[in-house]
Amino acid sequence: MDSLTKALGYTFSRTEFLLQALRHASYVNELGDSAMKDNELLEFLGDAVLDLAIGHLLMELFPDAKEGQLSKYRSMVVDESGLYQVALGLGLGRYIQLGKGEEQSGGREKPSILANTVEALFGALYLDAGFDKAAAVVRRLFFPLIEKVGSGERVSDFKSLLQEFTQQKYKTLPKYHMIEESGPAHEKTFRVGLTLHEKMLAEGSGKSKKEAEQNAAREAFFCLKEL
Repeated sequence: MDSLTKALGYTFSRTEFLLQALRHASYVNELGDSAMKDNELLEFLGDAVLDLAIGHLLMELFPDAKEGQLSKYRSMVVDESGLYQVALGLGLGRYIQLGKGEEQSGGREKPSILANTVEALFGALYLDAGFDKAAAVVRRLFFPLIEKVGSGERVSDFKSLLQEFTQQKYKTLPKYHMIEESGPAHEKTFRVGLTLHEKMLAEGSGKSKKEAEQNAAREAFFCLKEL
């Protein structure tokens, strides 16, 4: 666990909290040990910890923003794709304890499992260290995402997320191709197709080629993670 705690920037006093945070329900169910706890309650707690810590940080960084804008910013940072990016940065997939079925179906790369484990990790951190230390780790790990919010960039860069995901799970990269370009010169609409292993997975439309590719990547990303 040394490399994980180093990436996290925190060493647990009670390692049982950390171990529980990494223990998926499929692992516990497979063992059939009634005394062993999975990470679902820690996930519930960590969700609340992240909401409060990110909310506090956003108020600090954007003191003139209205409540609705701050809520929008927070949802952009702590949605599944944002949590998934944090999980990738921590290399979290290699540490999760999974049942054989989840292991064989690529559970270590599933965005939903990785995102939920990030929440559980912060629930464990809160129990071990209290809110202030948990919030300090939140600030360090989530600040790059919050900076994107402040600069107006997309927090959810689905092209990058999809590339990471397909490299890990399928050992290949998605390809994009233009299907259609329509409308007058000053108000064009672009429609882009996305393929993986020569199979069409998704289409996306937008006012620019870049936006259309992002929309196609988003659709493919959420489609693939359910497989």
